[in-house]
Amino acid sequence: MPSYSSTYAQAACSFLFLLLLLNPNFSNKATAKHTHSSSSTHHHRQRPAAATNPRLHSAYLALQAWKRVIYSDPSNYTSNWAGPSVCSYNGVYCTASVDDPETQVVAGIDLNHLDIAGFLPDELGLLADLALVHINSNRFCGIVPQAISNLTLLHELDLSNNRFVGPFPSPVLALPSLKFLDIRYNEFEGPLPPQLFGMISQFADTLEELLLVNSSLQGCLPPEVGYLYKLRLLDVSRNGLVGPVPYSLAGLAHLEVLNLGHNLMTGIVPGGVCVLPRLDNFTFSYNFFCVRFDDRRNCLPEKPLQRSKELCDIVAEHPVDCGQRCTGGSAAGFVDGGGALAPFLAPAVAPGPT
Repeated sequence: MPSYSSTYAQAACSFLFLLLLLNPNFSNKATAKHTHSSSSTHHHRQRPAAATNPRLHSAYLALQAWKRVIYSDPSNYTSNWAGPSVCSYNGVYCTASVDDPETQVVAGIDLNHLDIAGFLPDELGLLADLALVHINSNRFCGIVPQAISNLTLLHELDLSNNRFVGPFPSPVLALPSLKFLDIRYNEFEGPLPPQLFGMISQFADTLEELLLVNSSLQGCLPPEVGYLYKLRLLDVSRNGLVGPVPYSLAGLAHLEVLNLGHNLMTGIVPGGVCVLPRLDNFTFSYNFFCVRFDDRRNCLPEKPLQRSKELCDIVAEHPVDCGQRCTGGSAAGFVDGGGALAPFLAPAVAPGPT
């Protein structure tokens, strides 16, 4: 059942889209500063000059279509999105094409933190040279268009902290070059598609950071997540995920940050996840896990049955170089060389005569 907030957002977006259809000048009235002279010479618009190459012309068409469905731009950041010189538009970045160094193309769009409201038009699919799209912390709403799947060179896509609705945005599954995907803090709903993590996903060999925080997602975390073997960061916190932690997570040898917090997950956290070689930060609070591990006799602050501060300080002051001191497979070099730990490591009761 769709949430009230999602239903409201969809209705609001539909109403605003209808306004745009019925009154093409609505966008200009809502966002543009009227700086034109009252002279009659400004009543007649000249046709824009042609773009310098076909790719920039396609970008011009796409950006003009996008501007038409922006209905609020409080800082007038897009006010200079006019004319064919798209490389001079605010937030638009051009560079040489990857296949033709002599050809300039639009390679990046950055509209972060501008509180812009509007939609993503289908014409964005014309921006085939894009490598980066950052539009976080705005009020973009509606459905993520299928045309996004045309952006085959896209490396980074950040749609976070907006008002997008509907199911998980499946067009991103077709992006073969994607390394960073952030769709957190939107109003998506429904389960995570297994294709997101499956071997059939075209970005299984590229994706390194996946953030799905507070995206209203439900269902289980599919075991196919283990196929994204290059992941360094996986954050699915603050959703409605249920079921156990897939053991396949234990195969993500590059994972540094894993956040499963604030869900409805159950069962036992697989031991293999806790010993991932690069895992620095693992959060699984606010779930229903039955965690089984033995952390006694370590140096964990505020935990019971730990070693004394005196001993922990001594160990911290004598770091071990395993390449030099432990080559013989024994800790004797450490104990004999430092000397300070010998009383602590000695057996509590001396062995009797044999």
